[in-house]
Amino acid sequence: MLSRLSARGAVAAARPGPFSSAVKGRAFATSARTQASAKACTDYLEPTHLDDSIPADVKAKLAKHASVTLNTYARPPFILTRGKGLKLWDSHDREYLDFSGGIAVNALGHADEGVAKVLQDQSRKLVHVANLWHNEWSGELAHLLVQKTKEFGGLGYPAGQAEANGKAEDGGLKVFFTNSGTESNEGALKFIRKYGKHVSAMRNAQGAEKGVAAPTDEKVEIVSFRDGFHGRSMGALSATWQPKYQLPFAPLVPGFVPATMNDIDSINQVVTEKTCGVILEPIQGEGGILEAKEDFLRALRKRCDDVGALLVFDEIQCGLGRTGSFWAHGSMPVDCHPDIVTMAKPLANGVPIGAIMMKDKVADVIKLGDHGTTFGGQPLQTRVAHHVVSRIGASSFLSNVSSVGDSLKARLANVHALFPRLVAGPPRGRGLILGLPLTRDEYVQKVVKLMRERGVLVLSCGRQTVRFVPSLIATEADVEKVVDVLESSLVVLNRQEEGL
Repeated sequence: MLSRLSARGAVAAARPGPFSSAVKGRAFATSARTQASAKACTDYLEPTHLDDSIPADVKAKLAKHASVTLNTYARPPFILTRGKGLKLWDSHDREYLDFSGGIAVNALGHADEGVAKVLQDQSRKLVHVANLWHNEWSGELAHLLVQKTKEFGGLGYPAGQAEANGKAEDGGLKVFFTNSGTESNEGALKFIRKYGKHVSAMRNAQGAEKGVAAPTDEKVEIVSFRDGFHGRSMGALSATWQPKYQLPFAPLVPGFVPATMNDIDSINQVVTEKTCGVILEPIQGEGGILEAKEDFLRALRKRCDDVGALLVFDEIQCGLGRTGSFWAHGSMPVDCHPDIVTMAKPLANGVPIGAIMMKDKVADVIKLGDHGTTFGGQPLQTRVAHHVVSRIGASSFLSNVSSVGDSLKARLANVHALFPRLVAGPPRGRGLILGLPLTRDEYVQKVVKLMRERGVLVLSCGRQTVRFVPSLIATEADVEKVVDVLESSLVVLNRQEEGL
């Protein structure tokens, strides 16, 4: 059984840190807990979910599936069959605490009752119609996304000025629905390419009036950043400057220019008059939970304006509440904001959907027939997403994400002091998108495995980083459990690797 809260309470009484107050809720004093913890938790030294203990029926079923499935994933040998909240169970009823969140997808947790009710009701009414006709929920979801952006800030609308920002129907933003994050980025890349041609044509016309010729086909370059990740289709992959993803599929789409995030001095060299757009993640997820600095985003925004290029923020992993703000950039000043935001992962809590939100100046250059989709914006997924966004986009919900994220970050910060040979520094990130850097690459997968064998699921990312992106309904007690298991796992790793 995963939960050992009663046992943990007894053990915690014998060591620093008021675990019982964490269980009670928000009165839990994070600073006192982390400052008092002079010793690592050792409650979970023994594994309970060993990978090498594979039941015969599981082994047979995995072999059957392997015979017909193209395998591109390194999966441990168990089969998940059900979930509830942050818990998962495998086919032999072993329980896991899921701090991977379906890779930042299951914002409301597994088997959420509200989502299930909406899915069932809508599936009995209308699942799919051609986009040649209107459906009931696509427009409602677009309206809600724009309204929440104006309410909480983003895309040029300042945070904390909801009344002045106006209502969704007042205009300013438009939404296009897709099937996934990759397709959202593909659409955004198309839009900025066309916008670049539009700018070139306008400049060409202005030059002709003055008797100066200007080419209309050079403003096609797209700048993206090393350590970023934008998807696996050919266009999105071309913007993903990581050799392990790109090299097997080269040559890629031409016209992409690599850059280094947070390097202000290089901006003028990489973003030029030939640039039609720039795409980046405000927090690089797969790259290692690396944040773009405010002064860098401000300088990048200014340079894009100077050369007539669009700025795109890929918030597929870090947006829609994960940082404790509705958008990761939403709490920043408007001179750091983008022209386009792409989204997907948590939008419908696991039902496939993505979206591109753009300023009117972008939407105005996209004409009938310029882009399309068969499955994007259909009534089933957009109604589910409307339900999810309605809940995520509540101030109390976002406040809770921030609070629990602060508790997790504080506990992870203490781990560095406990394990200086294994942990390279403090955690990176905000809210519930956090990464803990380790001192060696090989330690990351070992920690992920050690935690999994103790009933907790976490992820790796980037170089030497353990990633924590749980469902946004995670609690203080979940944080305590996860970090206690992490500490126990690091004690085991310390013994194995360092002899300590």
